Amino acid sequence: MSDPPRLTVLIASYLEPEHVARIRAVDEGVHVIYEPDLLRKPRYPADHNGMATPRSVEDETRWRLLLAEADVLFDFDHTNDADLPELAPRVRWIQASSAGIGQFVARRRYHERMKGTVFTTASGVHAVPLAEFCALALLAFSRGLFRIHELQGRKHWERFAGTDLIGRTVVIFGHGAIGCEVGRIARAFGMKAIGVKRSVSGGDPAAHHVDELHPASSFRTLLPRAEFLVLAAPHTGETEGVLGREELNLMPEGAVLVNIGRGALVDEEALIDALRTKHLGGAVLDVFATEPLPIDSPLWTMPNVLVSPHSASTSDRENGRLTELFCENLGRFLRGEPLRNVLDVERLY
Repeated sequence: MSDPPRLTVLIASYLEPEHVARIRAVDEGVHVIYEPDLLRKPRYPADHNGMATPRSVEDETRWRLLLAEADVLFDFDHTNDADLPELAPRVRWIQASSAGIGQFVARRRYHERMKGTVFTTASGVHAVPLAEFCALALLAFSRGLFRIHELQGRKHWERFAGTDLIGRTVVIFGHGAIGCEVGRIARAFGMKAIGVKRSVSGGDPAAHHVDELHPASSFRTLLPRAEFLVLAAPHTGETEGVLGREELNLMPEGAVLVNIGRGALVDEEALIDALRTKHLGGAVLDVFATEPLPIDSPLWTMPNVLVSPHSASTSDRENGRLTELFCENLGRFLRGEPLRNVLDVERLY
């Protein structure tokens, strides 16, 4: 008679078979449940929300039985997020597929309703695609991509001068894994990179791939130097509305904003005004106050704005990186070691 499994892992969003096999290979005593026919089908590679298609009554019954059996969840069950604590009472650890889960956990009160459950984020998994998106933004404005596209649309040949990134200053607000990667790329362009973190006690700028490292309390004093401003912070009580009308006015004329953090960090109405008056030279936005971005938002049609549908972080290689993180954490969990990326439910990141 075989021994009972040491642990039951339920995969709650779509993964390619090779990644499921990697999870199963971590420990033969772990029972890994993967039922892709019960999961939402992905709309694009590494889509963890999937097509909003309801399950049949029979399939929902099957799925809830699996939830009741699980000790560990790979990803949240977004089909039953309101009732997850009651449907999965045995769960001791949930590995998220997103870095910014703090507000979601707080809204659902999971930290209160699932006492003893550890939540780990996907921090670091999306650093490379997000930093490359920022590189796109920096180059788009320095090399005149918007003007090139406009001229091509008119089939009009007119030479013009762009500018260089070398020697320009970028301020990165929210200097975690993503900010470090943005800083690394910016410095490769020869830019001066300034990182802003909640706390910089003992922090070495070089280790964070920046020339300077400052606490969040210094953010406003740094804005006059921000020829480019990258927002990469999570949405917390401290960061909500951090870039308002006064802060925008402190930025140099012609500066460019890149927001890959959360829409709640920015006063969107003030941003639109700053873009209309040309005080800001432009904005590249992946996140918004309301998502999807309302059809009547002026941001859609502004000539100096690039609207991205919250897709800067997505990559067809994401599931491999998530699986690598999960496998490492699964080994740690089995050995009783601290997990990587544990959510601080007070700070919300």
